[in-house]
Amino acid sequence: MLSKYLGTVVTFVALLPLTASAVGVIDFEDVGGGLAPQSFYNGSDGAGGFSSGGADFTNSFTDFGGGFVGWDGFAYSNVVDTTTPGLANQYAAFPGSGVGSSASYGVAFPSGSGLPGVSTITLSSPQPVSGGYFTNTTYAALSMMTGDTFAKQFGGPSGNDPDFFLLEILGYDAADQQTGSVPFYLADYRFADNALDYIVDEWVWVDLAGLGNVSRLEFVVSGSDVGGFGLNTPAYFALDDLTFVPEPSTAALLGLGLALLAARRRSS
Repeated sequence: MLSKYLGTVVTFVALLPLTASAVGVIDFEDVGGGLAPQSFYNGSDGAGGFSSGGADFTNSFTDFGGGFVGWDGFAYSNVVDTTTPGLANQYAAFPGSGVGSSASYGVAFPSGSGLPGVSTITLSSPQPVSGGYFTNTTYAALSMMTGDTFAKQFGGPSGNDPDFFLLEILGYDAADQQTGSVPFYLADYRFADNALDYIVDEWVWVDLAGLGNVSRLEFVVSGSDVGGFGLNTPAYFALDDLTFVPEPSTAALLGLGLALLAARRRSS
């Protein structure tokens, strides 16, 4: 009798769609592996973006001529430079590598950053996102630490100025409705005790599970140092190991089928 029901359960499971998958992690190694050392991809080929880990990342690139170019959106990079300040070092993550000393990572410069701007990741299908690692770029971190031609030193001369640099991560579902928003401070000098002030200098895990099932993620940066043209702080951040929750596995479904079988046997 058991073999009869077991055969039925196994047949049922075998006929289920094979939608099971391992945990999805976007680590940029699938695209970054083609880069030369100390280099990056910023959309200079005019493709309008790139795909990594089954997700689409948008970007825009403009060549103004005379050696002047501009880009926004997402890039990927393996640049290792934690000491050079300024725009020439805009593609380096401040920790000096990707998560766990990996080579590649993503860099974002949200479009129209003074507005504030938005950088967008579109997923291949709606799914829950578990979280990801985020940090500052070297360009932004050194600017906040010492100030530069356009941006102030965080805290000001006294160290008491309540400065901040904020990344907001927003989720949108298949109906284009916002599912939630998660704030992450890349720098925060608003504490009464200046000893608590910080600029993020390592990869930090940000829990995004509260966003639920999402079709796309949007990233917006803002801060306290604002001028006539928008945000003065370099509006960059870096990300790596963006992780998605797996769909139910076949093994789990088999376990459910066996549990139902056991319950049926107990009731007979």
